[in-house]
Amino acid sequence: MTDSHGLYEVFLRVARDGSFTAAAQGLGYTQSAVSRQIQALEEEWGTALFDRLPRGVRLTEAGRVLLPHAEGMRGRLRAARAELDALRSLGGGMLRIGAFAAADVSLVPRTMAAFGERYPDVTVVHTEGPTAKHLGLLAEGGLDLAVLSTPDGVPLPGPELHHLLDEPMYVALPRAHRFAGRALLRLVELADEQWIEGDVRPEQTLLAPALAGGFRPRVAFRVNDWTAKQGFVAAGLGITVLPALAAGAVRSDVVLVPVDPADLPCRKIYAGTPRGLGHSPAVSAFLELLRTTATAGGAVIR
Repeated sequence: MTDSHGLYEVFLRVARDGSFTAAAQGLGYTQSAVSRQIQALEEEWGTALFDRLPRGVRLTEAGRVLLPHAEGMRGRLRAARAELDALRSLGGGMLRIGAFAAADVSLVPRTMAAFGERYPDVTVVHTEGPTAKHLGLLAEGGLDLAVLSTPDGVPLPGPELHHLLDEPMYVALPRAHRFAGRALLRLVELADEQWIEGDVRPEQTLLAPALAGGFRPRVAFRVNDWTAKQGFVAAGLGITVLPALAAGAVRSDVVLVPVDPADLPCRKIYAGTPRGLGHSPAVSAFLELLRTTATAGGAVIR
């Protein structure tokens, strides 16, 4: 044993047994090996830690000063070992996750509930916000995992990506709308409609992929919250695009009609983890449950 932890373990055993020979027997070492360890520790501190007696040894004043610190070090190391064992067995620790708004409607909370039931001793910390925010947090080490979204064909730089699903787009209409009974809609049919979007700039909304095809929505109101958007739609103030992940929270006076993928391709949904760091047991377990939830019935309209 040459590490500092080993030196202090030998020191504590000799202090308890009052003998190099007895300590060596208890530790499974030779007496000379124990003697060398104590000598090395004394050289490190620059003072004698034991008085050598005709029969056995006893702590010097310096040894008595060092004793409680060595005991504290051993206690802290044992506590650290127990916490590390808990991390490996998912019997403790913390998991920091992030997600964008639509993923927080059903996908992420259902996964969190399943994870909490299976691993109740792991503390899950949740952060909400757009994908751009979570990309930054992943790069800075502020998150262990994030649910991210991107239009088809648009890369997400930085994290290691784990594909969860391809999310179709819907248009939310008031129940009395003339297109409420349609099975599929083209955006050209909605050119004269007023739109409720999270930003007055279409390039910052879910309609962004349609801009390349020449579609120009008439954005009448800027409303960020999904529930509030539906309120505007239900009141007849306009229509809006709603992603499939948010479909589970649609109110009864709003109708969802699929948008032709030629106009609005499916959005790619990923779980992102820091690149090159490997996965902790908690991240691996949460990722597995995310995949299960994403493919389970009712997790997303397909």
